[in-house]
Amino acid sequence: MDQEFHKIYEEYGADLYRFIFCLCRNEHLAKDILQDTMLRAVTKADSFKGDCSVKTWLCVIAKNIWYDYLKKRPNSAEPLDTVGETADDSDFESKLADSEISMKIHQLLHKLEEPYREVFTLRVFAELKFSDIGTIFGKSENWAGVTYYRAKQKLIQMLKKENVL
Repeated sequence: MDQEFHKIYEEYGADLYRFIFCLCRNEHLAKDILQDTMLRAVTKADSFKGDCSVKTWLCVIAKNIWYDYLKKRPNSAEPLDTVGETADDSDFESKLADSEISMKIHQLLHKLEEPYREVFTLRVFAELKFSDIGTIFGKSENWAGVTYYRAKQKLIQMLKKENVL
């Protein structure tokens, strides 16, 4: 079992950590959730049906652990997470390099409703494919793409309203 854990951790640990960190925005919590995810994956390996990639399966496990954590939190009325950046139709990547604009995007993502916030985060930060995002939500690849596009448009409008773009 230790060897299985090590193999899974080596192959998926870094990507999974980035995904979890995007959800919780807390280094220590992300590490704890990563460890819990890996442990659950190894102990529940027989439940993996193979209808998605291992990486997607691990992200689903991590997301469920994160949601369990949120449910147990005493202050559950606070925003769920601090995630995200946006994409401008023209030259958004260069805007992200500007730390002031990047900070504003993170702030605006708090205001973005679900599932837009999470889909955007999964696409931008976790760099998941639309098919993987769709699988996480139990929806289609097309749904994930459309939801991402709408999230991007909403963020662009929010940035324009704030006179950032």
